[in-house]
Amino acid sequence: MGVLITVLAVFAVAGLVLLALSVRNVQQYEKGVVFRFGRLLPDIRGPGLRIIRPIGDRMRKVSVQTEVLGIPPQGSITADNVTLTVDAVVYFKVIDPVKALVNVRNYPAAVSQIAQTSLRSVIGRADLDTLLSDRDHINAELKKVMDAPTEEPWGLRIERVEIKDIALPESMMRSMSKQAEAERERRARVIAADGEFQASQRLTDAAATMADTPGALQLRLLQTVVDVSAEKNSTLVMPFPVEMLRFFEHQSRETDGASDGRVTHRSSRSSQSSAAPEAPEGVVIPEPAFPSPAFPAPAFPSPAIAPALSLSGERVGSGGKRIGSRAEVARERRENWPTRKDAEESLNG
Repeated sequence: MGVLITVLAVFAVAGLVLLALSVRNVQQYEKGVVFRFGRLLPDIRGPGLRIIRPIGDRMRKVSVQTEVLGIPPQGSITADNVTLTVDAVVYFKVIDPVKALVNVRNYPAAVSQIAQTSLRSVIGRADLDTLLSDRDHINAELKKVMDAPTEEPWGLRIERVEIKDIALPESMMRSMSKQAEAERERRARVIAADGEFQASQRLTDAAATMADTPGALQLRLLQTVVDVSAEKNSTLVMPFPVEMLRFFEHQSRETDGASDGRVTHRSSRSSQSSAAPEAPEGVVIPEPAFPSPAFPAPAFPSPAIAPALSLSGERVGSGGKRIGSRAEVARERRENWPTRKDAEESLNG
């Protein structure tokens, strides 16, 4: 009786072990592929508890989730001979677990290698401006290049490829920054010139309106005075009529029309005639604002002042008197200069 119980216990333990070896748990995001003595079974096991033979069967679980694979930075030369470094990221998933296990070994590493080669190939066919401005087109072309060797033979689907960063040389970055700065400056100048043009048109319309309505100019002047005096400052505003400026401009034009408008005054020191000379032909002499009384010009007696000549180290003044230095000559001339009394006697005489 005891031997029978022992045998039954052994069989029970062996059954439990075999049952444990034959039961497999497949997750929702996995697919189970069973190999029986190395031969692939056509049935793919879905998620849940699955029973396989404990002896001879071996199950491989394949995840069908989307996997993310980073592509290390790749140095390449673009179509316009610019050396740069590009790194990207690849999103892929397994759509056929059998092909992913049977046709390729370590499919994540295979996807990484083909992504690097495809990235270099696509960058070599594109120029720098396309890489910087049209990344969607580059990503689509890169996905198309990677789909051909991976989807049908390996059972993998490349869902998305994104270029993360493009590292440019320092010299190229400086050149691009200068180009962008020049472009922004050009736009700023164009906008400023357009604003000046529009402002000039508005000012022309405003000037025409004020010219038609004189009161508008006066109102604008008063508004300017109000704006200036709005704050507490020491600015003094003196309105100046524009008509006065136009009057001065008209007078200056009339003056410029004559060849010479100045009157030449002659001194009566010499014995020449006091009559005014006749004006040359074509010269207009303006009339004085206030008429002067008609009396002859005063005849000042002109003393006979001989020139100061060097004569044996001495100088000769009026009357043939010899004097020494220049100061004595000047003093002698001041003493002989006609006085006001002499001028009145000349007028009365």
